[in-house]
Amino acid sequence: MEAAELGIFMVAACISGVVLEHPGSPARQALPDPSLRRVLGGLAMGVTAVSIIYSPFGQRSGAHFNPSVTLTFWRLGKVAGADAFFYVIAQFIGAVIGVGLSAVILQSALMHPSVNYVATLPGDRGAAVAFIAETLIAFILMTVVLNVSNRMNIARYTGLFSGALVATYISVEAPLSGMSMNPARTFGSAFVAQVWKGLWIYFTAPPLGMLLAAEVYLRRKGAGGVLCAKLNHLNNKRCIFKCNFGRQ
Repeated sequence: MEAAELGIFMVAACISGVVLEHPGSPARQALPDPSLRRVLGGLAMGVTAVSIIYSPFGQRSGAHFNPSVTLTFWRLGKVAGADAFFYVIAQFIGAVIGVGLSAVILQSALMHPSVNYVATLPGDRGAAVAFIAETLIAFILMTVVLNVSNRMNIARYTGLFSGALVATYISVEAPLSGMSMNPARTFGSAFVAQVWKGLWIYFTAPPLGMLLAAEVYLRRKGAGGVLCAKLNHLNNKRCIFKCNFGRQ
């Protein structure tokens, strides 16, 4: 399920990239403003993220589809080591399959330099700025996830908050780092495109940002303030995590 979730996310990202950025696309020709295209791309991916989180797969697996999220909940004591390991492996596999499948379907359109397999690369301000930006957006996302998902009165909206942040980040932050926040997402594009520039940023900054957010949250709320590792828990799907949701 985790592989499928990130695979679907990557297919949607590839389609969105071709529609909005390929020079031959009618949408690209009708929308010359790159800022507006980023906003539309952000909305598309935000809706995709929300749809995955609230899907049957997302309800069952917890809808991490991001190794940084899984690693953080492992650190918080909510995911067993073996589960975390296989989640991360599945997420990387799903990302590669998603971009690979998109390459088969979209062919040269996805390869075009303006799309470039929707690879996440450091912006014109360089690797240091990209690293800081990735760390910051990951920190904010996990801070929001922890503070929303662990409050019973608003926990059901965790997916909406997450999707809104994804949309905002793509609209605003993407020129700095390409907006990855997800090592597997970056690896999927890099592997198929064979473009490895700045890969270390996306393997280090997102986990660092989310782990820092977890440490801050633990200092404020303590370990008992983390109920579960699911982003969407208000459903009847089995939970495999070390769960205290509804028992506090």
